Amino acid sequence: MQEVAHAALGGWESFYVVVGTSAAALTGLQFVVITLATDRRANASTNSTTIDAFATPTIVHFCVALFVSATLSAPWPDLFGAAFMLSLCGIAGVLYSALVVWRATHQTGYKMVAEDWVWHVAFAFLAYTALFGAGLTLRRTPTVSLFVIAGAALLLMYIGIHNAWDTTTYFVARSSVASTGDEETPSAPLPPAESPAPPTPAVGAENR
Repeated sequence: MQEVAHAALGGWESFYVVVGTSAAALTGLQFVVITLATDRRANASTNSTTIDAFATPTIVHFCVALFVSATLSAPWPDLFGAAFMLSLCGIAGVLYSALVVWRATHQTGYKMVAEDWVWHVAFAFLAYTALFGAGLTLRRTPTVSLFVIAGAALLLMYIGIHNAWDTTTYFVARSSVASTGDEETPSAPLPPAESPAPPTPAVGAENR
């Protein structure tokens, strides 16, 4: 059984070394993004709920890609251990994607557009669903399942890179607008005009 596991996973060793190393390095990118967001303070409405909805999932995606790489690089005696861990990771990712949707729809710091729904929700859900399914079928069809797992890991990497870059450009743009004053801000309403006071009658006029 160990020879079967080694034969199935041995050809992917270099691939997961690259993916795992890149995921670990890119995790630091998101810390830079959070630091940038904090220092710039480009959007006063940004709070912990907004960060949980848009920034934290990027860290999770990179960490899952690193976890997948570590799992498939371990010297398993057979494929059952790897299949179990990947299936568990996949179903956890699906549940986390649902939590991200809930957080994104309940935060008030940013209004999502179509691109956000694709990258933050749809692609992530697809990657975790594929990871879960491939983990279930890893022992029966290892060749196909390993390619699906590799695709899911790469998709999570690209999701993280895209979202980190998108967040960075958003905060930079907001900071630029705030510093140049190009964004129109509603002016304070003018106080109502006072009606002129009626003329005071002359002294003694009422006795005439």
